[in-house]
Amino acid sequence: MPALASHRKPRTRVRTSSPAVGLTTAALASVTLLSTQSATAAPAEPKPSIEEVQKKVDDLYRQAGTATQQYNKAKASSTQQRSKVDALLEAAAKRADKLNETRRELGNYAAAQYRSGAIAPTATFFLADDPQSYFDQDQLMARMTSQQQKAVADFRTQQSEAATKRVEATKSLQTLTESQTTLRTSKQQVQNKLAEARTLLSELTAEEKARLAELERKKEAEARRKAEELAREQAATAKAEADRAAEEASKEEAGTGTGTGTGSDSSYASKADKVLAFARDQIGKPYVWGATGPSSYDCSGLTQAAWKAAGVDLPRTTWDQVEVGTRVATADLKPGDLVFFYDDISHVGIYKGDGMMIHAPKPGANVREESIYYMPIYGSVRPA
Repeated sequence: MPALASHRKPRTRVRTSSPAVGLTTAALASVTLLSTQSATAAPAEPKPSIEEVQKKVDDLYRQAGTATQQYNKAKASSTQQRSKVDALLEAAAKRADKLNETRRELGNYAAAQYRSGAIAPTATFFLADDPQSYFDQDQLMARMTSQQQKAVADFRTQQSEAATKRVEATKSLQTLTESQTTLRTSKQQVQNKLAEARTLLSELTAEEKARLAELERKKEAEARRKAEELAREQAATAKAEADRAAEEASKEEAGTGTGTGTGSDSSYASKADKVLAFARDQIGKPYVWGATGPSSYDCSGLTQAAWKAAGVDLPRTTWDQVEVGTRVATADLKPGDLVFFYDDISHVGIYKGDGMMIHAPKPGANVREESIYYMPIYGSVRPA
């Protein structure tokens, strides 16, 4: 029936319009999503300037230096505590041996009483698990011979001493554990700070590294200028002192003066010569945190080893070394004196004269001579 067929609509028109609508909707959704993301995304942080990178790296090295001193302190404490624990354990073992010896002697008394007849109260006392409960019984003590009483007294003494040593050893072991925990934590802190500094430096372009190197040269030049200024001031002071000493010597020859002793200054100068001779021999060796020589050093490891060469034992850390000897002003520095840096006293060098020092600077650098003004000075000491 052809008349009916002419009233039907082609189905293909509906199908061809659907994909177009879907594509338009997807495009609109994508535009909306991108617009939303662009509006809400945080702006990118600006890249730090070279000056900021330099300050950050210097600060990270300083923090690593502080953590190194914490590591050194924990290591020294751990070593000392280990020796103490070993000594206490040995003492506790000796006390236990003496206690067992006294116990055997008491057992012999008890066995002798048993062989001579029935178990007497004294023997009961000797064989008791808790002799302490019998100690206050005057009647029992009166029955004992003086030798037996001495054996009981020795037993009580040895028992008390053994218990005391066990308690001391337990406390020392706990302290040792704490020191070892601090040691591990400090070691991880050093490694983290150094890794962060290396990462910052590795991200610089060649041009940025060149600019950073130029900043370092300017910093070193300014430090040298200040060192030269100090050298001139110290030279003028030394000349004035020499003139005064010559005048006093002249008066002494004329019999009008008493003279002044210089034995102490000569003794210190002799030691300082040995310190600086040792330090110069280490120039070129690498800085390694926690190292005390002979192939590498950290800052306080170098100062400790140098003064040991002059017969003076310094403690391990900068925090302890700064407490040794006599404080001196920067203007009054003499060769051999120790100069400390930063507010947290995390670095130290050996003054060599003319505003210069020998020190182990930082990871990646070698022992070298440098102006004491390269870092902010905390203070100085004369160790001997």
